[in-house]
Formats: sequence, C-alpha cells, structure tokens
Amino acid sequence: MAGKDLVLHLGYSHPITFSPPEGISISVERNTKLTVAGIDKETVGQVAAVIRGYRPPDSYKGKGVRYDGEVVRLKAGKSAKS
Repeated sequence: MAGKDLVLHLGYSHPITFSPPEGISISVERNTKLTVAGIDKETVGQVAAVIRGYRPPDSYKGKGVRYDGEVVRLKAGKSAKS
C-alpha cells in the first residue's frame, strides 16, 4: 500500500497502481494476500474482479491473481500430447 493506493507488482515491467473507490477499503495481510471490504457487496465484487483482471490465473503454470479458495485446473503442456 502507498497511502490509500494499492501498488501491485505482477510480473510486468512496471508496477500497477490501483485507487479504490469511495467506501471500499483494501488491506494487505501478507505479501500475497489482499482483503477487499466495504458496505456494498456489488462494488466489493467489482473491485475484486478489476484487481484479478490485471493478471488472471494462467491455466498452464497457475500464476496470477486468484480469489481465496479458487482452484485452477492446470492443463497439460505440449509434452503430454504424445
């Protein structure tokens, strides 16, 4: 966190800065765990979806931003096709 802004380092060449809207609070529990809280359930879900959209989970390596408890099924790569 940088003040009220959330700074994400997601493997790109630059950090991504996200400013939450009014009524939404974001807290960083650990280096890899965020909590989005607020009164309006729809806005909380939308903010979580926007943050996840910066780096969605990859189906080959499993990297990316996930929701808590989400399981990403990994696909077999080219080597498993033989």
